[in-house]
Amino acid sequence: MMKSKNVIITVITTLVFLSCATNPFTGKQTMALVPNSQLFPTAFQQYDQFLSENKVIKGTADAEMVKRVGQKIAVAAERWLNANGHVGYLNDYKWEYNLVDDKAVNAWCMPGGKIVVYTGILPITKGEAGLAAVLGHEVSHALANHGQQRMSASMLQQIGAVGLNVALQDNKNLGLFNQAYGIGSQVGVMLPFSRSHETEADTIGLTLMAIAGYNPEEAVELWKRMSAQGGQAPPELLSTHPSNESRIANLKALVPKAKEEARKFGVTSFKQN
Repeated sequence: MMKSKNVIITVITTLVFLSCATNPFTGKQTMALVPNSQLFPTAFQQYDQFLSENKVIKGTADAEMVKRVGQKIAVAAERWLNANGHVGYLNDYKWEYNLVDDKAVNAWCMPGGKIVVYTGILPITKGEAGLAAVLGHEVSHALANHGQQRMSASMLQQIGAVGLNVALQDNKNLGLFNQAYGIGSQVGVMLPFSRSHETEADTIGLTLMAIAGYNPEEAVELWKRMSAQGGQAPPELLSTHPSNESRIANLKALVPKAKEEARKFGVTSFKQN
């Protein structure tokens, strides 16, 4: 049994070591068990399928606003990367911005830069600056390879469960172990992992919207409006997202740094709406 445990630990450690990559936006070593060369084509295919199954709004003022703001955020990202010695980082990204007719208060960006904004979020964003806060956040998930990291973490979680089952070799307590492992790894690892991604995306997104010329203070106001929507949120411990109160406080603290970063790119005035 001890030999099996050692083999499992060695395999997992080797996988993590060989699949680490440094992200330029966070400076952190991150897991990349699935390379972007494989992840992006799959994401692009899923994005096209989603668009074919939903009502995409084209040619309206709102649809054009989504494209315009999204492009500004993407340009801001490229400017930041180039200035910080990461020319070519976005070569495989294929930016696309679409407005979809859906009452859900939501927006998302798939790995590789495929973005969807639902019409249901526009009354809350209120204008370009609010939308820039949303798109800056969603684009940042893609830039920081959060999808890749979550997929890698999920794979390791599954490998760990299988490996420990083999090592345990105790049929009597196997069910109890699997239940405890599932809850423990989800609450103790996967959910905090997701919450840290949300905070990273807030931080990067705030900087990008500022470089794009939008007032980062509008991100704070956006989340105040989001919070005012109500609804029963789970405790932060059991949520993939930080609480609204934590997020708003964090954004307020980050605003001065975002404006300071934007000034390095000659941006000294910011669009309010």
